[in-house]
Amino acid sequence: MTARIVYLPGDGVGPEVGAAALTVLRHTADIFALDIAVEEHVFGGAAIDAAGSPFPDETRNAVSEADAVLLGAIGGPKWDKGAGDKRPERGLLDMRKALGVWANLRPIKPHPRTSAAAPVKAERLAGVDILFVRELTGGLYFGEKGRDADSAFDTCAYSRTEIERVVARAVDYARGRRKRVTSVDKANVLDTSRLWREVVEEAAAANPDIEFESVLVDAAAMHLISDPRRFDVVVTENLFGDILTDEASVLLGSLGLAPSASVGDGSGGVFEPIHGSAPDIAGTGKANPVGMILSAALMLRYALHAPEAADAIERGVEKTLNDGVLTAELGGQARTGEVADAIRANIDEKATVSG
Repeated sequence: MTARIVYLPGDGVGPEVGAAALTVLRHTADIFALDIAVEEHVFGGAAIDAAGSPFPDETRNAVSEADAVLLGAIGGPKWDKGAGDKRPERGLLDMRKALGVWANLRPIKPHPRTSAAAPVKAERLAGVDILFVRELTGGLYFGEKGRDADSAFDTCAYSRTEIERVVARAVDYARGRRKRVTSVDKANVLDTSRLWREVVEEAAAANPDIEFESVLVDAAAMHLISDPRRFDVVVTENLFGDILTDEASVLLGSLGLAPSASVGDGSGGVFEPIHGSAPDIAGTGKANPVGMILSAALMLRYALHAPEAADAIERGVEKTLNDGVLTAELGGQARTGEVADAIRANIDEKATVSG
């Protein structure tokens, strides 16, 4: 059966890193005899310009019928002053809600070749392997909100069910890793966090094979820099997860190396790098495509049930970084397409060795 992938290039560097990822994805699909069909639609700022909405009906219908969504990047100064429903980010929130994706997975595993670019001592990065599981459809981003000329409010709300399902997902992932879950909250101040911690304590009692700890978000932010090896699976709410995962990306040496997967109850999802649209370097060939390429690997693993193909891409990325094929922010000179070509060649090499 053909796997239908909807590709949303988005804005800024999105189309550039997206094209690089599609090159690697199609090549990998050929090697592993995967039947995929990719169709492109507008989204984000590009969709506002073309259709007056960041998430137009045609795109909404396409993603609702897709087996997976591969997204480049959205946003930029051009649309920053638009009304709330005319901003690119509104389209992303609406798409997550429409697709029912409620867990955002962000793996953080520094590579020795890029550690020199991280503002953390290399010895602190050795052995770091973190999987963030961020709740994606609750909290401040989706609560009731409003403003007038002199005040504004955003409501943070969570139900027990929303917390239970994301904590259960974190436990599932931890069971296949080092069996340790760190829950991040602000239970000394927030009622939502006190409910969150109650649910985590119940999950700990029900899963005695998993080691649990609860850490306040400010302490977690400190530990991510001072002792990142202490973390295995980190589960947290929407806003905290957004901030902490961007902080954690500096451990990689570049925001451009970090992938993500947004998944729900089914097997589909939205797969995108965590970086923004970087309009300042759009069109220059300087954008790092690794985060986007690794997001395609996550798509193969979590949505298309092709773990061997996902492994092949990840090994190709690892060898490419080992070989020093790096973009400018990592101290290299490789351009976006050159990195993609090197990864593609390294997938060939791995396929030959294993086959």
